Amino acid sequence: MRIAGMSEPICPDECLALANAMADAARVTIRPHFRKRLAIDSKTDSSPVTIADRETEGTMRSMIEAAFPTHGIRGEEFGAHQADAEWVWVLDPIDGTKSFISGSLAFGTQIALLHRGVPVLGIIDQPITGERWLGRIGHPTLLNGEPIHTSSIASLGEAIVYTSALEQFDADRRDRFSALAAGALFIRMSHDCYAAGLLALGGVDLLLESNVFDYDILPQMPIVLGAGGIVTDWDGQPLGDASRYETVLMAANKELHHAALEQLWNR
Repeated sequence: MRIAGMSEPICPDECLALANAMADAARVTIRPHFRKRLAIDSKTDSSPVTIADRETEGTMRSMIEAAFPTHGIRGEEFGAHQADAEWVWVLDPIDGTKSFISGSLAFGTQIALLHRGVPVLGIIDQPITGERWLGRIGHPTLLNGEPIHTSSIASLGEAIVYTSALEQFDADRRDRFSALAAGALFIRMSHDCYAAGLLALGGVDLLLESNVFDYDILPQMPIVLGAGGIVTDWDGQPLGDASRYETVLMAANKELHHAALEQLWNR
């Protein structure tokens, strides 16, 4: 995968318009289901899914197929379509389904657009609060139309650290995360995509994940990078265009990223 800042492709305006329209449509679909007791099904990986997840992705996929029939789609609920296309949309209709089911606001709709495997656009949309983060390659990240930036915290001891689900970590990664967290200001868990939005906004300084999917991470990359952050794996290597990531490290700035890597590897 090419890295932001190096021969970046351009995200067409018509794709940006579609992404915003899909996020608008997702809000309309999701809101009537929020804080209702919905039937819950379990997927093959035992994660929960509801009618709201499926209806939302179905709506977005129909919009893509109508506007750009040659584009590919990779979605959490309905899999891949034309996944080898030049332009591919990555959809997570409700990232944080457990939060959504339990009435928490720590969830959102995620949309990414890839050009030959490079994320050129990312959206995190919170349907209830109306917050929308937009990352577009070559442009500053916006929250509801206003530019935002990551924090300047460079010391691990001052850093606020988030992770979505500690149960996703194997024993070794849990130990390494715990060692890092012990030296941080404090940690929080179970905010899913909302944590990446907070990192871009400057409220969170480090976000560590393990055993996550493309639809979890790819929409967040243009948002974090466009706000001044760093995105790698726990070895400090760039993330490729993969269906699953063993580790992800998002940091507010280069100095804090370096400090986190040193702690993760006990250097």
